[in-house]
Amino acid sequence: MKIILTQDVPKLGTSGTVQDVAPGYARNFLIPQGMAVVATKGSIKQVEERQAAEARRIAKQEEELRGLSDRLQGMRVQIEARVGERGRLFGSITSADIADALTAQVGEEIDRRKIDLDEPIRTVGEHQVMIRLVGRLQPTVNVVVWDPENPHASVTEEEEVSAEGADDEATDEITADAEVDTETE
Repeated sequence: MKIILTQDVPKLGTSGTVQDVAPGYARNFLIPQGMAVVATKGSIKQVEERQAAEARRIAKQEEELRGLSDRLQGMRVQIEARVGERGRLFGSITSADIADALTAQVGEEIDRRKIDLDEPIRTVGEHQVMIRLVGRLQPTVNVVVWDPENPHASVTEEEEVSAEGADDEATDEITADAEVDTETE
């Protein structure tokens, strides 16, 4: 059964798209919940026109933002942060922090929601971050996090892993010593 989604449905599609689903799923769940309507020839034509208009709008925005994308591509942004032991930050660098730094450096407003950051940055060093401007325009910037009090301190992931391994070995030695003490008593 062909339906038109009126809102985003996980694992099915986004709002305004035509989907082919089982008749029972459409009649018993999607349509009563207001998530979809039955697709007719006229409504399918309207959806196609709406999608074509959306594609034209995105193409126009891509054209307008191409210059900004070219300026952002490969740009280095430095962000100061207070750092604790082993290069871990007190707090984290979020997409809002990166957006503010980019806006200050570029001179154009960068929306924090367009910054693709899986999780906040919590370590010193250089991190690559993708910015999803519109459509296919997705420049990558290098975010450099550093401590102004100790600008030469940066911990690589290898050093951090080896430091964690050293902590594990020290814990194992303490546990082994405790076992020897209990056996001698």
